[in-house]
Amino acid sequence: MTSKEYNQSVHEFSDKIYRFVLSNLKDKDKAKDVVQDTFEKLWLKLPSVGFEKVKSYLFTTAYHTLIDILRREKHFTQLENQFTKDMKYENEYSDLQEVLHKAIQKLPDDQRSVLLLRDYEGYSYEEIGEITGLSESQVKVYIYRARKFLKDFVVKMDYII
Repeated sequence: MTSKEYNQSVHEFSDKIYRFVLSNLKDKDKAKDVVQDTFEKLWLKLPSVGFEKVKSYLFTTAYHTLIDILRREKHFTQLENQFTKDMKYENEYSDLQEVLHKAIQKLPDDQRSVLLLRDYEGYSYEEIGEITGLSESQVKVYIYRARKFLKDFVVKMDYII
């Protein structure tokens, strides 16, 4: 291919390639960059690409460049979403902790005491029974009811938030 044929291909195909890339990327500046990269690659391969195959070469090259950009953006978006999700999770965790403290305060005294002894202090059911004067089975029932209340309370708060 001669430089005159190259200039003719730029004149003939640059707008078509730009519209093709723009319809996929939705970003004018990136579309212009892809067109420029495509014609640069053609310039570097000028001796090996015949004028009769230039249209096919240009669109194939533009397509592959477009795919590379979309893959990079997808990877970047996934990383960005993961980072945002991690940050959001930390914020939700502190809010969840606040919600749990409010829910614990709403528990009846006996349920709150056995739950705190079990989950925060780490006492066994038998030890909690000795401390509170309740039977071991009653301690288990109170802990079950308290945990069920907390679970229901947190689920209801998720709908509010």
